[in-house]
This record gives sequence, structure tokens and C-alpha cells, in this order.
Amino acid sequence: MSAARRSTLLGLAAALLTATQLGLAYFTPRPATAQLLTLFGLGTLAYAALLHYRLPLRAGLLLALLLRLLWLPATPALSDDYHRFRWDGALVAAGHSPFLHRPDEYRAGGGPLTGAPQLTPGLYQHLNSPHYYSVYPPVCQALFGLAVRLFPASERAQIVVLRLALLLAEAATALLLVGLLRRFGQDPDRALLYLLHPLVVAELVGNLHFEAVVIAGVLAACWLLARGRLVLAAGALALGVAAKLTPLLALPLLLRRLGWGRTLRFGLALAASLAAAFAPFASAALLRNIGRSLDLYFHSFEFNASVYYLLRAVGYWLTGYNEIARLGTALAAEAAFGVLVLMAFERRPTLATLPRAALLAFTLYYLLATTVHPWYLTPLVALNCFTGWRYPATWAALATLSYATYRSSAYQEHLGLVALEYLGVLLAAAWDWRRHRAAHLAPPAAA
Repeated sequence: MSAARRSTLLGLAAALLTATQLGLAYFTPRPATAQLLTLFGLGTLAYAALLHYRLPLRAGLLLALLLRLLWLPATPALSDDYHRFRWDGALVAAGHSPFLHRPDEYRAGGGPLTGAPQLTPGLYQHLNSPHYYSVYPPVCQALFGLAVRLFPASERAQIVVLRLALLLAEAATALLLVGLLRRFGQDPDRALLYLLHPLVVAELVGNLHFEAVVIAGVLAACWLLARGRLVLAAGALALGVAAKLTPLLALPLLLRRLGWGRTLRFGLALAASLAAAFAPFASAALLRNIGRSLDLYFHSFEFNASVYYLLRAVGYWLTGYNEIARLGTALAAEAAFGVLVLMAFERRPTLATLPRAALLAFTLYYLLATTVHPWYLTPLVALNCFTGWRYPATWAALATLSYATYRSSAYQEHLGLVALEYLGVLLAAAWDWRRHRAAHLAPPAAA
């Protein structure tokens, strides 16, 4: 293919990806399922073309920044969680812990909390979980409070503050991906697997999901571990954990890489960092209410699951009712056990293979989870930059089918689309396995 034709195709693909993100940001309400899936589908085709025709890294980084900046003044359209961000932020800005009371408890008290006039009946009406305790860890709460403190009367300005914070996290991720890929002797262009993925752009900076901070923290920990900065690496991982608890799942993978002594030192530094992060909110009620939130997550919530939905169907057949109370605990325990098995049987574990091992650990966890929102999969896409496998990007793309749940106010899942999603993931994983086997069975090149 001539250079001119390749440049034209890359330009068209970049324009299409940009147009689809604009459409998602400003012209697509969540219930508009057909339009939403069409835009995500076209965006995924453009993304695949940009990777296939090898968009240069510098141009890819600029495009990734542009795509995220397009969302800057937009109101999140695919998630209404930002209303809870504003609620928790108002409490933090007023000097109150958001973990102590549910929103409906303030509502029952009559009127806004003293010192937090932003807790209005209008904001309460927009909350999607007024009867649940807050599930957002300290890093998120600090950013929520900062946004409200800076702009107490402006919803749009608060959104922009949070979006800028996530944009900084994504900028750090871009630098870390390129730096780590070069350090591990891999093609830095692989960073575009993550940075240009339509779901990543739309869900993280676009719809304000803090997996962006998780990813930056995990990658920063990998970078610092590779440089021998153990305590700083623990602090970086604590940043990610204090945005979402899931990175703790990968801790056992460090044991064979660092040894018992250094792993213990890392764990103590991590625990100290997390204690400092949670200290402003420390109380007996904090642990109790976080425990209640985790109990709800594992024993009540279900969305876009795979293995769990199959077991749920078997449970209905055997007992006549939903067995989530047992299945949620059992599947979480199986995921933890699976990570330990991965740790024990991993071949030649090194820091260079840590992202791949973490990818497998998180994959197992989400395959066994009862709830898999699309943005939960973005860390898999980031870690996949170090493997080049196809199933993580495929899964993230197909997970957009789950938005069909919101086509009406009844929030009814379309299980046929869930099956289609996981069939596609299975096929992509099978393709990856076939390529992996072919690479290992191929005869060595002649000298």
C-alpha cells in the first residue's frame, strides 16, 4: 500500500473515531440504544483501522488527548453516578464523612445538612442509590470534595474539575505505558491499544469513572518496582487501591517476584499508605458501613455477568429461587483461590511479566463476578498493552451491548446480548490461545 493511501485511511479512521466520540458525548442519551451501539460499533471499526494501519505513536498520543478533551464540557450521558459524586463531595467539603449515613437518612431528617446547602431535594431525586452507603474510597472522596469546594453552586464546573483530574491520570497512564513498554523491550506503539479504545475514552474521562486513577496507580507501581523503589511503589499502588479496592487482588503475584522479605516490606508500606488515606474518615461506623456495601455488591447486585448467570440458572432450576447469597461468596472465594494458583504455577515470574499475570488475575475475577459494568474492564485493556492479546479489547468493545439494559426505565437485561458478548470474548480468547500455541510450537529460525 502506498504511503499516501495509508495516510488517507488513517485520516479517515481518526475522523470517524472523533465523530463517534462527539456523538456519544453530546447527542446520545443512554436510552437511545440503537444509536449508542451504532456509534460504539463505528468507533471500534475506526479504532481497529488505526491499529491495523499503524498510526504513528506521536499522532496517536495527540489523537488520544483530543478525544478526551472533546468531552471536557459535556455532562455524562452514559452514567448518572456523578450525582452521587456531588452529594458525597458536599459532605466532604462541609467537613462530614460520606461513609457514616445514607442519603435517605439525611432526607428523613428534613432539609439539607447544616453546613452543606448543596444537599437539596433536587439533587436527592437524581441519586441512583439513595438507600446505600457510599462505596467510593478516599481518593475519590477527596476529588469530590475539591470540586464542590471550588465551585459549590455549579454542577458543570464540578464535572469539569473531576474530568481534569481524570485527564491528568490518563496523561500519567500514557507516559507510564510508553515508558514501561520501552523498558521491557516491547513496541511502545502498543500503548495505543488502550489510549484509543472507544470504551476507555467514553467511560473514564467521558463519564467520570475512577478506574483511570486505578490504572495510573497500578502502572506507576510497576514502573517504580522495575526501578527498585519498593516503598514508593507501595505508595503508588495505594493510590490506585484508595480509588478502588480491586488492585489488592494482584498482591499475591508479587511474592515470587520480590521474595518474602521484600513482599512483607511492600505490604507494610502499602498498609501504612492506605491507613493514612482512610484516616480522615476513620470511625467504627466506617468499617461497618463499608462491610455493608461490600455485602450488597457480592450478594445483591448482578449485571452483565457470565459464569454467575449460568450458575444462577442452575440454581433456579434446582431450588426455584436466586442463589446469589451463596454464589456471590463462593465465586469471590474461587477468584481469590485462582489467583493463588496462578501465583504458584506461573512460569518464570519477573517484573516484566507482572502486567500479564495481573491481566489474567483480573480476567478471572471479572469472569466470576456477579456485576461487570463496561468500565470495569478498562484495566484489562491497559494491561493488555504488554501482551497484544485480542480478548481484552474485544470484551471491552462487546460489553457496550449491556447498555441495552437502559433502553427503558424498567432496566431489563437482554440475556441474548449478554450471551453474544461472552461468545465473542470466548472466540477472541480461543484465537489468542491458538496464536500462543503456534508461536511456541514454531521451529526456531535458522542461524
